Amino acid sequence: MVSVSPRPRHVGRTVLTLSLALATWVGIAAAHTGGLSGATRDPLAIPTWLFLLTGGGVVGVSFLLASFVTDRRLVAAVHDWGRHLPAPGRTLRILARVGAVTLLAVTVAVGYLGPATGVRNVAVLVVWVAWWGGYVASTYLFGNTWPTLSPFRAVAEPLPSLDYPYPDRLGAWPSVAGLLLLVWIEVVTPLADDPRLLATVLVAYTVVTLAGAVAVGVDDWFDNVDPLARAFQLYGRLAPVGVDDGRLRLRLPGGALPDTALRGRDDVAFVVTLLFVTTYDGFVATGPSASGVRAVADIGVPPLVVYLGAYLGGAALFYLAYRAASRVGRRRAETYLTTDYLARRFAPALLPIAAGYHLAHNLGSVLVLSPTLAAVGAAPLSPPASPPQLAGLPSWFGGLELAFVLLGHLLAVWVAHATAYDCFPSRLQAVRSQYGVTAVMVGYTMLSLWIVAEPYVAPPFIAS
Repeated sequence: MVSVSPRPRHVGRTVLTLSLALATWVGIAAAHTGGLSGATRDPLAIPTWLFLLTGGGVVGVSFLLASFVTDRRLVAAVHDWGRHLPAPGRTLRILARVGAVTLLAVTVAVGYLGPATGVRNVAVLVVWVAWWGGYVASTYLFGNTWPTLSPFRAVAEPLPSLDYPYPDRLGAWPSVAGLLLLVWIEVVTPLADDPRLLATVLVAYTVVTLAGAVAVGVDDWFDNVDPLARAFQLYGRLAPVGVDDGRLRLRLPGGALPDTALRGRDDVAFVVTLLFVTTYDGFVATGPSASGVRAVADIGVPPLVVYLGAYLGGAALFYLAYRAASRVGRRRAETYLTTDYLARRFAPALLPIAAGYHLAHNLGSVLVLSPTLAAVGAAPLSPPASPPQLAGLPSWFGGLELAFVLLGHLLAVWVAHATAYDCFPSRLQAVRSQYGVTAVMVGYTMLSLWIVAEPYVAPPFIAS
């Protein structure tokens, strides 16, 4: 009978205790940073540079502590733990799909026919509060239900297919472009305030999705092209509930990430882009971003060009930084494994970072606007003139947001650690292979904390 030695268990408890203690200290120190975008935040009680260095230090120290967990059986036991769950019945799945398609139709209809004011139109609230803020979080907090609840897939599956072969050379690059395009539209247009525009975008997305699914087949379209399906599929690997051999399985959060197989640079680029767009959405609403855009626009560069250049340049910078980190890991580990292979293996470890930032950036909006959604949803065509919403969030909520960011990064460190021990037979190689990706995580941590702690500033030159 194989037993796990007591020392790794003790070290594991020490890692968890010290990491949580560090995260708690940062959360308390930053508890006065306030709420989400649009909310007034008090200045930090400590110097910003100290706050950011401490946050980055949490990730660095967590890596050092995790390095002491060298028992492969313990690492494997953590990620292999699971329990099978009963599957929902076929009738329930059918009802869920009908409900999802109905909700999409109602959202589009009310977007065109309801009030023109964003906060009084249920279409805006359903998309940005219920779906983007709430449902997206459910895909990484609970499990990926999008294959069942996607109204686009539900409509596409019964349609006949032309079965044109999907070009292998394209891989998943169309989904990378699609994700960049969707977030770009959200950033530079009043999509969150204009129900008519939002309904038009929903119709356009539906038409493009159905046309693509009919042309190349449902599976090829949603596996390679559709950015929403691919994002939720990856987020679902982080969730505690997943599908294993056709059965629902309960597992530890992030337990499936070390085994997540990415096919090539296109998949890696999608993961990095998912992290980037989540970050960029908050970055454009900070004071330094607004000042920089105004400064460049003042010398004659069109504002839209400034935003587009920063957007594409930032996406490229994130990807190149991760590629450089993979090269550092390969060089430090002195391995025959290629940089591409290491990039594919370690990229899933970035998903907890994206999830933590998404939760930090959107939870406050969901809580504040949930009463608004309930009131407007009760009478979508004749909503109250001034729908109710929470007056504000408690002073400690800013610390909770920052804790979400840090917890996402701490989980990312552990996933990278488990991945390294799955890749390398040598413990020293496994530790050294993480140097590059850990450095990138420290940088991402400091950037994310800075964005969350910055007061909201409306992006200049963008219609709202």
